[in-house]
Amino acid sequence: MTKPILLTDDQIQSFILDGYIQVEADFAKPVHQNIYDKIEEVFTTEGNVGNNILPRIPEIQDVFDHPRVAGAFTSLLGEDYILNPHRHCHLNAPGSKGQRWHKDNYTATFNIRQPRFRWVMAFYYPQDVTVDMGPTGILPGRHFYKGISDDDSSKTIEEELGLTGKAGTVNIVHFDVFHRALPNLSDRKRYMLKFQFVRMQEPVRPTWDFQKHYWDYEGPEPCHQAALDVWNWLRGDHLAAARAAPEGDELEALLQELREGPEESRFRAAHALGSMSEAPIAEIIDALRAEAREKEDSFLEQCPGNVHGYNPTALHAATALNVVGSGALEQILETLYDDHWLVRLSLADVLGNITDERSVSALTSLLDDKHERVRRAAVMSLGQMGSTAKAAVPHLVPKLQDEDALMRKVSAFSMAQIGESADGAVNGLQKMLDDEDRYNRFYAGLALRRIPDPEGKEVLLESLFKARWCPITGPKNTY
Repeated sequence: MTKPILLTDDQIQSFILDGYIQVEADFAKPVHQNIYDKIEEVFTTEGNVGNNILPRIPEIQDVFDHPRVAGAFTSLLGEDYILNPHRHCHLNAPGSKGQRWHKDNYTATFNIRQPRFRWVMAFYYPQDVTVDMGPTGILPGRHFYKGISDDDSSKTIEEELGLTGKAGTVNIVHFDVFHRALPNLSDRKRYMLKFQFVRMQEPVRPTWDFQKHYWDYEGPEPCHQAALDVWNWLRGDHLAAARAAPEGDELEALLQELREGPEESRFRAAHALGSMSEAPIAEIIDALRAEAREKEDSFLEQCPGNVHGYNPTALHAATALNVVGSGALEQILETLYDDHWLVRLSLADVLGNITDERSVSALTSLLDDKHERVRRAAVMSLGQMGSTAKAAVPHLVPKLQDEDALMRKVSAFSMAQIGESADGAVNGLQKMLDDEDRYNRFYAGLALRRIPDPEGKEVLLESLFKARWCPITGPKNTY
């Protein structure tokens, strides 16, 4: 592959605030028409093959390896991002009425949604798509929020955007974007291939064509401070957003806004309070306790912003602590064993953003928490810390054989993030290559690939050869 064409500062800032960017995979040869023709053949002879669309039509990988597309992924997710195993080819047939607004689930199952994105989705069009063909529609800027006015598009007041484009258009979106297939009013089929891509290491420096150290992209005021926090996080500069703390009535008004009111107001207050040079941490933690009790029943509910109940949106007070970062560590550790499971879970998620040996020790102690959601959150956060969490590996290894399939999944994914420092997990990961869950098998294989152990590599190769999919074999060509 030729050198990736990286995104610019303006493109990164636009993506952070709006939640999407379009890039074009332009080829001198008819790559997209060939892919379209093969999709037509597969759908006609075999139906929708689900996750196997890539091994069935390997040319799709050429699109994601294109310098502009790979450069966009590198810019947003770092150099060692991965392609997730879940993917789907969506057919929007002529006459369709479209979908309701929704957010997708994460196949690692327990990501808590927050503005600092570690996953993105790619919507690839192998044919020209006009607005009447039912393109994928999104609600720009609403990825920051759990809710919208109504998931019924006839009642939604937020402004929708149909992502149109010519063949080879790849729409890269924040994973938490509200989206839907728009009605296909034409007489032409619309195919869209949806793939997921994942960051494997926390950002320590910009990985795009970085030229400026400041934020100057215009956007709605409620999201400005959140966007600035994401910008600084992506640059590896967690302290750049600090600003002087208000006093008296203004500070109390922000705390009141955090504790009650509509989602947009709480969201704005969380980032305003968290970005202060002397954030009121004790008051934010008090607000977290109150919010946990208020939101306990709705935190894991199935709704358009959390379709299967696996991927809730972070509590607003937890978001404020995320923005504060390491400055809140002492008080987080003092509160970590709160009686309420949602407080413990939220703090475990926050600790994943504070790469510190004390965070590793605290999260390790939560691996045996009485609440399964807390245990999973602790595992996810340890993985997020990468090699810093090496000391936790012996405690994570038993989780690879946990009776809970979701725990096995997040444990294997975390081992993959920890990478070469997870060499003590090789035996447990080898056993997972025969797991009953397809994604567990993938994450176990990914971890073995990232651990420099010859025996583990050989077992992985043997497993891959057994599972090899032939892209030529089909109903018309069985031998």
